[in-house]
Amino acid sequence: MDQKVLRITDESVVTLSDFLAVTWRKKWLIVAIVLVCTIAGAGAGLLLVKQYRAEIVISPVADSPTGIAGGLSSLASQYGELASMAGISMSGKGTKEEAVATLSSELITETYVRDENLLPVLYAKKWDAAAKRWKPSDPSKIPTLWKANQYFKKSIREVKQDKQTGLVTMRITWSNPIAAAKWANDLVRLTNQYLRDKAINESDRNIAYLNEQAAKTSVVEVRTAIYSILKEEVNKQMIAKGRDEYALKVIDPARAPEISSSPTPLLLGALGFAIGAALSALLVWRQTANSPAHAV
Repeated sequence: MDQKVLRITDESVVTLSDFLAVTWRKKWLIVAIVLVCTIAGAGAGLLLVKQYRAEIVISPVADSPTGIAGGLSSLASQYGELASMAGISMSGKGTKEEAVATLSSELITETYVRDENLLPVLYAKKWDAAAKRWKPSDPSKIPTLWKANQYFKKSIREVKQDKQTGLVTMRITWSNPIAAAKWANDLVRLTNQYLRDKAINESDRNIAYLNEQAAKTSVVEVRTAIYSILKEEVNKQMIAKGRDEYALKVIDPARAPEISSSPTPLLLGALGFAIGAALSALLVWRQTANSPAHAV
């Protein structure tokens, strides 16, 4: 009976029995290769710094509640030209996209890294804690806020938005689970504070401008228009001052994870076993194909 053919080339024919025969002769070498690869994989899993992933789920909210948004829309049809002259938006539309973009912006990241003094934490290997200075003498190798921002963007922070629900999930991956959760919660809090302060400052400028214009005119219709817009501006400012979660509402805050997200020793050990088995099979294959019995 013909033997099952595993490989046929112009130079040789390797059968299953040949392959198994060589495998048996090289069994101890195969065991050694698989064992070394498995131990190496498991050892790497034990030696590598574990990474933890903290997640916070948030919902972008509109700048104004429905009632005020409707009032602004009504005023826009009557006094839109006056408002545009003052640089006041009368659309009543929320800025959800702006909130999400601000969350992952360089401004927020660099502000947080600077305020929390995170450069020595992010680049601990380059920081001399005892001398409180950077180890490298070359200025180009000293960490900066710009480098930290790039590091955050590529390796630490991930922001994803569900197009169907509109919910946003931000993930912070770091070696310290408590720090990862703190950074996630703090970045959302800082974003809300920044956008809230920005809205209040804009309202302050708008209110001052409108009061100035009202004082300059004696035309009843114009004064009525100004005071109508002024009323809505005051309402917007009151909402901003009274709402801590101004632009991003926290649905599920980040908590310190107890299980690392990086590959575990068991997983890396299994990967090492698979690599060892593949290398052994390749070795046996080449030994079988190059044996004298298959020479041309």
